[in-house]
Amino acid sequence: MAVNGTLGTSPRVLFYSHDTYGLGHLRRSRALASAITQADERISALIMTGSPVAGRFVFPERVDHIRLPGVTKTPDGDYRSERLGLHIDETTALRAGLIKATVEHFDPDLLIVDKEPTGFRGELLPALDWLRRKRKARIVLGLRDVLDDPEVLAVEWDRKEALKAAETYYDEAWVYGLRSICDPTAGLNLSASFRSRMKFTGYLRREELPDGEAPLDPYILVTPGGGGDGAGMVDLVLSAYERDPGLGPNALLVYGPFLSGAQRAEFEERVARLNGRVQAVGFESRMENLFAGAQGIVCMGGYNTFCEVLSFDKPAVIVPRTRPRMEQYIRASQAEALGLVRVLDRNRDGLTTESMIAAIRGLATQARPSSAFVPGLLDGLDFVSGRTQTLLGLEKSQGVA
Repeated sequence: MAVNGTLGTSPRVLFYSHDTYGLGHLRRSRALASAITQADERISALIMTGSPVAGRFVFPERVDHIRLPGVTKTPDGDYRSERLGLHIDETTALRAGLIKATVEHFDPDLLIVDKEPTGFRGELLPALDWLRRKRKARIVLGLRDVLDDPEVLAVEWDRKEALKAAETYYDEAWVYGLRSICDPTAGLNLSASFRSRMKFTGYLRREELPDGEAPLDPYILVTPGGGGDGAGMVDLVLSAYERDPGLGPNALLVYGPFLSGAQRAEFEERVARLNGRVQAVGFESRMENLFAGAQGIVCMGGYNTFCEVLSFDKPAVIVPRTRPRMEQYIRASQAEALGLVRVLDRNRDGLTTESMIAAIRGLATQARPSSAFVPGLLDGLDFVSGRTQTLLGLEKSQGVA
């Protein structure tokens, strides 16, 4: 019988990843679950996710996922059911019921909640109440390094009653970054008690995955992450290769699964006219291998992409979005100030074809992130794995180190 586990079973870690849009929350939860189960072979992990592309990822041994009914954001900023045709309130109630049932039947020893203390539209609260009444599971709030502009975040958390939930339900908060780069909660009125339970882990190191392949010829990797808001960056890169016939090395462009079909069709026509200087694919579940093989990176500034830039020590030009959140701009600007990356800033550099050509050419001589020594920069997975074992009452690692 495992320590702290349900009778006759191994310790169980449950992840909640609301994923109304994009890939970031799922990819972060998947990386954490993989590290935790690899560090100790007694642990099993289950990820609850709303990502519509969850089934396209490979999950390691002792890690599985449950797909919650999807929701999508409407142009007016509201949400609707992705496929079911239900009112958003019905969809949220359905998701909440599935989450609570999963919690009751999986009966976790540790719940790790990604970013949203109450879940999407409060859907996590019934499950949190059940866990608190049972008093078995430890509950951890996992936060990326940057959430948003502090004033905007304070208003959002007040509206969602996230502050109350954080103080009421969570035993700890793990920030997947460094305080020296950003404290994502700086603008929040959290108690001294809660802040004492916050732990800055460092960023989450990524490694190459088995079975994936990268091109043999030199290339730069161009990635807008999930792709839903990356059309402007992709257009700029294609314009650079169209304008400058001598621009090199060639580019490998991964559109991301959320780029609109019409926009992708237009880009595909332009790619075809570049005669192989730019190659493009829609989705790649083993992005780590493409990062590892690239000579440089042109990307947006999402959390997972930033971790991959650091992990594979690649010179990178980041073109951060500034809407609807300032998250990417804050992260990229702080990283540039430390000498980790270069930012193509709309106000400072101009988002022009000429500025992109110069940025791509500059990758050949740009310093790698490792040249800016930042202590503890990529310690996140080691910290989380060790802390998980402590919270579960396990002796240190009997699995893969």
